[in-house]
Amino acid sequence: MKQRNEVKNRVVINPILLIASFLFFCVIILQMMQLSLSTKIDGINLGEFASNRNTKKETLYATRGSIYTSNGDVLAQNIDTYTVIAYLSSKRTTNIEKPKHVVDKDKTATLLSPILNMTKESILTLLNKENLYQVELRPGGQNITELTKEEIEKLQLPGIDFIQTFKRYYPNNDFLSYTLGYVQTKDDYKLVGEMGLEKYYNKYLSGKDGYLEYQKDINGYKIPNTPEIKEEQVDGADIYLTIDDNIQMFTERVVKNASEEYKPEWMLLAVVEAKTGKILGTSSYPSFNPNVRNITSYLNPLVSYAYEPGSTIKTYSYMAAMEKGTYKGSDTFKSGNITIADATISDWNNKGWGTINYDQGFALSSNVGAASMINNFINKNDLKSYLQKLGFGKSTEFTLPNEVSGKLDIKYEVEVANATFGQGFTVTPIQHIQALTPIANNGMMLKPYIVEKIVDPTTNNIIYQGAKEEKGIVATSDTITKIKELMYNTINGETSMSTGYVYKVDGYDVIGKTGTAQYVDPKTGKYQTGSEEYLRSFAGMFPKDDPQIIIYGVAKHPQYGGVRILSTSIKQLINDTGKYLNISSSKDNTNLNNKIIMPNLYNKNISELKNINHNNIYIIGDGNIIINQYPDNNINIYNNEKIFILTNSNNIIIPNMINWSLREVKTYCNLINIKCNMEGYGFVESQSISPNTNIKDIKNIDFIFKRTTNKVSIEEKIIE
Repeated sequence: MKQRNEVKNRVVINPILLIASFLFFCVIILQMMQLSLSTKIDGINLGEFASNRNTKKETLYATRGSIYTSNGDVLAQNIDTYTVIAYLSSKRTTNIEKPKHVVDKDKTATLLSPILNMTKESILTLLNKENLYQVELRPGGQNITELTKEEIEKLQLPGIDFIQTFKRYYPNNDFLSYTLGYVQTKDDYKLVGEMGLEKYYNKYLSGKDGYLEYQKDINGYKIPNTPEIKEEQVDGADIYLTIDDNIQMFTERVVKNASEEYKPEWMLLAVVEAKTGKILGTSSYPSFNPNVRNITSYLNPLVSYAYEPGSTIKTYSYMAAMEKGTYKGSDTFKSGNITIADATISDWNNKGWGTINYDQGFALSSNVGAASMINNFINKNDLKSYLQKLGFGKSTEFTLPNEVSGKLDIKYEVEVANATFGQGFTVTPIQHIQALTPIANNGMMLKPYIVEKIVDPTTNNIIYQGAKEEKGIVATSDTITKIKELMYNTINGETSMSTGYVYKVDGYDVIGKTGTAQYVDPKTGKYQTGSEEYLRSFAGMFPKDDPQIIIYGVAKHPQYGGVRILSTSIKQLINDTGKYLNISSSKDNTNLNNKIIMPNLYNKNISELKNINHNNIYIIGDGNIIINQYPDNNINIYNNEKIFILTNSNNIIIPNMINWSLREVKTYCNLINIKCNMEGYGFVESQSISPNTNIKDIKNIDFIFKRTTNKVSIEEKIIE
């Protein structure tokens, strides 16, 4: 009986269950072996997964480089800004008494609305987004200033915080705006150039971001005594332009005044240093403020507008004949009109001046005279190849984006005749400027440039140095002498025998050529025919015998004033620039012929100055050793320009600076290391410190500047 009970209580194990358990155990063992031996599970790298859960990587943003004038004044720079963020997740709050997320959304939206210039409803829409840890209160909360940030902080709103960002700031607003361009802020807060120099040199200006990688704890803080990986950011390079801020100011002002008075469709003026190709000033209308981007056109007229140039091209048509050796200025032709193929070409006054010679035809801007040169002096190939030699029809490779090449496609007889006086093909202002440089350099063509240097802000090493670039001889000395004579007579000849007399400026020996071109209506494909439906232009330089400054101007469809829109502006610009740079006619003085190369005077005895043949040397202090000089060594300087010599003495007496230019005042103040406050532009009208005052007794000097004035003759006419 007992034995039966023992059998009855024995546990019987199901063999299927035993096998299943054994297999399950084997699977676990295999899985553990895989976990311990394999680096990946389900395609996931376990080491990287574990590391990333405890590793934080922060971006170290590079500071974008600044842009400066040649005088060192800031044109574009970074400033600190902030973006307002709102934390929405309640998980941030561990103490209900001190909430770290937005609790009262209605109150938060109400208080922030007037500060961020956003409606309460738009802010509430952002605050009510679901399943988000945080939101940015855009657009009003983006790029706010330090003052706005402080105003928000005073509200002590739970859950409101700030991300520090950077904003591009242009302190002079619409000053040189098309050249500078602007930047866009991308989603990663990176500033990227979208226009102008900001775009063209974006790689240099941007620098390279770095990063900091470290181990973090559960709260996101760096774990002490753990290794970190750091790659330092490389800040962007600084760009110094050839732009002279005073000449730029002159240019901006005359363009603004002209656009307000004459209301053109668009307008451009450029001032160029003739001997180097440096752009000293350039301004166009309409303009825009890069800080607010009130842009009507995204194209810079200097490089991106191509148009039929009109009679300024006669300069190069005549040069082509001179270069071929066939030009005879005393030969005559009958002006008025001429029939070529099936077309009639007329002079701008429709009647001409009877029989005149070709020299007179240039001064009177005769279309018939220019067209008559074909087959008399030059042929189609001569004209086209010479225009190409001067750079028309191809890019100048100027350092601004979106440069167009224009179109030089002249084949048929009528097209060639029209091309001699600037119709039927297109050019850009920068091409015209380049083509003018040989006239100022005895036949050598120079490439225009606007970047003086690019500098590493950390080491001050020069990464890139702009320089005069010769593109080759395009004309002989005889051609240059003759074309200068013709251009001089165009401006300075008798009123009845010249078209450019309204550009004459006493004391500056201006030479040049005027232009008036029709333009095509893009809707009809035909030339506009209204009384003011013209594109006016001027291409010239001064002084005649040794040109120092090239000026090119163009204006499309001024509603009023005709040629006065450019003549008034350019005459004022010549006066201002000429006086500022101490340039005058070589007939009035010989200073332009008495230039010297500035020697290296650093650490030399003051007695060395007796070896310098110069009339305008200002010695600063009564020391005997020279510790600084302006200009620097190896710089060409004319006798009517000032040389400043700083000696090893603190006994410095303030001179009379009335009629000094802004550049001269800045140079002097920098040398003596004193603060100078400047109001206005042009030339010193008054100074707050009397001459002969010792600088030991003063902290700063106030200057008031006033530009020169010039009355413009009202006797003007419609020109060719």
